[in-house]
Amino acid sequence: MTGGAERPEPVERPGAAKRPELAAVPETALWTLYQRAAEARRPDAVLHDPEAVGLVDRIDYPFAERFGTSGAQAQFQALRVACFDREVADFLVREPRGTVVCLGEGLETQYWRVDNGRARWLTVDLPESVALREELLPPGPRQRYLAADATGLGWAAEVDRSRRVLITTQGLLMYLPPARVKALIAGCAELFPGGSMVLDAVPRWFSRLTLSGRMRIRGYQVPPMPWAMDAGEQGKLGTASPAVAAVRDVRPTGGRGLVGALLPLATRIPPLATRRPSITVLEFAERPEQPGRPEQPERPERS
Repeated sequence: MTGGAERPEPVERPGAAKRPELAAVPETALWTLYQRAAEARRPDAVLHDPEAVGLVDRIDYPFAERFGTSGAQAQFQALRVACFDREVADFLVREPRGTVVCLGEGLETQYWRVDNGRARWLTVDLPESVALREELLPPGPRQRYLAADATGLGWAAEVDRSRRVLITTQGLLMYLPPARVKALIAGCAELFPGGSMVLDAVPRWFSRLTLSGRMRIRGYQVPPMPWAMDAGEQGKLGTASPAVAAVRDVRPTGGRGLVGALLPLATRIPPLATRRPSITVLEFAERPEQPGRPEQPERPERS
């Protein structure tokens, strides 16, 4: 996936980084990073991610010992990430100078895969995650990292709302209580009229396994995921707020080998089709124009 000829080139990074010490949920950023890098190393990779490969090589962390090795798992994760990339890239085609707000981004390297050279990017994450990201992936001129509670919506004051906004919540919402998920969706829909949100969800059966402590990958205990949604329930997201104007399913495409052969079946044939992990786009309603009130001029871009 690419955002065009102006995509940022991989940046020369310093040498080996010290071993990160992260709590259970922030540590998932290392797991997803490892999966992307494992897939990107393949000559027939479904995701081109040299930044992820470089990070895994530099970080002092026992990735393989901690998370195990699975080619199918790495490919599934890469295909999931590619869905987010596709939505962001499409947004940047429509809104070349728009803003992409990434909530709970961890060590995601999407900026280097799809940036168009003109958009603004805001990362909102926990302080320990932002500190690690600043060390390993220093922000460029159009990137900003903000240490804050992504669900508190205080970060919204930092976003230039004179331009269109796309919000991504990749790998975040499943770790939140259901009420906070609904409040976050409603708040974003009401604060960013005409904007959109891309989110992912685990199915209910998977959530139950994590809550009971039965979801382990090698020596890694998957953190509890209290919020879940079967793919057949995506339409319910529209009830979070009247400002959610449309709900759209995003399905992975492509794939290699057995994964590529089974994926179309898993996304279309019940019961798998309705109980699979899902990726959803929420479109937010435009704010109604107020008679007699002039349009607000666009604010100049900050350098």
